[in-house]
Amino acid sequence: MNPIAALPHVNGALNAVVALLLLLALAAIRSGRRTTHERLMLAAVTTGTLFLALYVVQWVVRPHQRFPGDDWVRTAFLVILGTHEMLAAVLVPLVVRTVYLARRQRFEEHRRIVRWTYPVWLYVAVTGVAIYWMRQHLRPIG
Repeated sequence: MNPIAALPHVNGALNAVVALLLLLALAAIRSGRRTTHERLMLAAVTTGTLFLALYVVQWVVRPHQRFPGDDWVRTAFLVILGTHEMLAAVLVPLVVRTVYLARRQRFEEHRRIVRWTYPVWLYVAVTGVAIYWMRQHLRPIG
């Protein structure tokens, strides 16, 4: 497989890794393991940044392709894609602010914004995996 053709698969895997890291980080902070939480979140931010960079490359080098079909599956895909894209757009500033507050040890403010950032980020990561699966496996193009 050439590197360009591999991009959707790599990006799907990166989204899955981000989702797993977020879940592990939540478990860590709930059990009082602050250092583990911090490391897992750093890994999630790094993996998410790598995903974003590779997604931009994928978007530039691969032409847009219409999701096949005209049935409820396509409608479901478009609903998932639309909510994913809308929330992904607001996610970046949320993550930046959340990380900033944590790095400045402003934990009360950090906890307040995390109530928004975390579910949005987890939703974007999980729906990213769903979008990958639908495009590459449920209804592959070509």
